[in-house]
Amino acid sequence: MNQQRLILSSPLLEIVISRLAQQLIENHQNFADTVILGLQPRGIYFAERVGRELNRALGYDVPLGYLDATFYRDDFRRRDSPLRPNTTHVPFIIEDKRVILVDDVLATGRMVRAALDAMTAFGRPRKVELLVLIDRRYNRDLPVKPDYTGKRVNTLESQRVLVEWTEQGADADRIWLVG
Repeated sequence: MNQQRLILSSPLLEIVISRLAQQLIENHQNFADTVILGLQPRGIYFAERVGRELNRALGYDVPLGYLDATFYRDDFRRRDSPLRPNTTHVPFIIEDKRVILVDDVLATGRMVRAALDAMTAFGRPRKVELLVLIDRRYNRDLPVKPDYTGKRVNTLESQRVLVEWTEQGADADRIWLVG
């Protein structure tokens, strides 16, 4: 039997996004040398939400791009079926910029490692920070820790986090712990 437990939904989700945007503003102030990269596939929806909140609060657009790290994954060739790449859209140079990497769920850390490798195609950032909506504690394979976290969730290896965005066709934004 598959059990589901609701972790986060509206209006608390909007409060979390607003809090994270305020933390970013506190640390990056005018975002003069800062860009945001949402990780494909699902991190882009969260990055867009954070970006909209930043733009609303600041009164101007913070540079936002999408990064696909599919072919940089260390399990790329170990899969039974081939992975399908997503769109990479980085309309700016990241050389000497502060990059905020955004993903919806941090679990093993392998996707973040792959994203760091993929970023090198666009330059060498001055600094990279990680912002995640859900930090699945106790699941790390690599020593990766987010700089900004929406919510920390203690999970078992048999559990997974399911993120439903209205942008993907869900009737409401909800984050579930499934297992």
